[in-house]
Amino acid sequence: MSSSGETPLSLLYRGTLESCNYDCGYCPFAKRKDSRARLEKDAAEVARFVVWAGEQKRPLRILFTPWGEALVRRHYRAAVQALAAMPHVQQVSVQTNLAAPLSWLEQVEPDKVALWCTWHPGQTSQVRFLERCAQLAKMGINFSVGVVAMREHFSAIKELRAALPQSQYLWLNAYDRRGPDYYTSEELAWLDAIDPWFIHNRRPAPSRGRACAAGEEAIAVDGAGEVTRCHFIPGRLGNLYQDSLESMLRERPCSRLKCDCYIGYAQRRDLPFGRDFGAGKLARIPLRIAAAET
Repeated sequence: MSSSGETPLSLLYRGTLESCNYDCGYCPFAKRKDSRARLEKDAAEVARFVVWAGEQKRPLRILFTPWGEALVRRHYRAAVQALAAMPHVQQVSVQTNLAAPLSWLEQVEPDKVALWCTWHPGQTSQVRFLERCAQLAKMGINFSVGVVAMREHFSAIKELRAALPQSQYLWLNAYDRRGPDYYTSEELAWLDAIDPWFIHNRRPAPSRGRACAAGEEAIAVDGAGEVTRCHFIPGRLGNLYQDSLESMLRERPCSRLKCDCYIGYAQRRDLPFGRDFGAGKLARIPLRIAAAET
């Protein structure tokens, strides 16, 4: 809720960008390179979105959810700076591998920017990743840290948990190509102790018919301005640049059998993310976290 009493609208923006500087084996966008024309198109789309946001009166929270790595591109860094400077934009968040330069963040109001940081073991060293986390902390930038819980990452996860401050939440994503017996019961107990909300990712509850803020208090937007209620339900609600928000925003129950991605299920009203994460929900930053067991 904003100071004016109006519920902020959360926008999950995913444009044309598909390129990434990492080559994770489980990701279809690994080491993909966008053409110059595609990058120019993406930059124009992002600029248009920033202009639209600046014209709004209602409070906004924005999360960039690119297929690739956005912050290595100057136009995304400029967009974050511009959006964070807008009084009605409460928060700008970006999903990132934290490989991009960080000095530009010294020019933003730290309370307005949050980074959703994923460590990819094998793509960069733990030492380098932790150094960059320390830079963010020194600048006062809020951030979350997480890892895909592949079995070959278990040692790295244990080391990362030990190296991070106990007050730092370490989120985990279940490996999405796992079979039914991928994790043992002992491994699940260990992973659940590290991330108290991991169970919602690894064993998603049925979603169909459940109340969800997506489509009412949160929407997904692509580079052309096409609006859906979330990234996982393709039904078109309208166009951000052509239609009124009032014509698109209303309560809708979820139509999926299950939702196993955080950016989707965090919007469900029957799950604890609104209560437990509060204003940090988009960037996956909980209000508080108990000391994790390792």
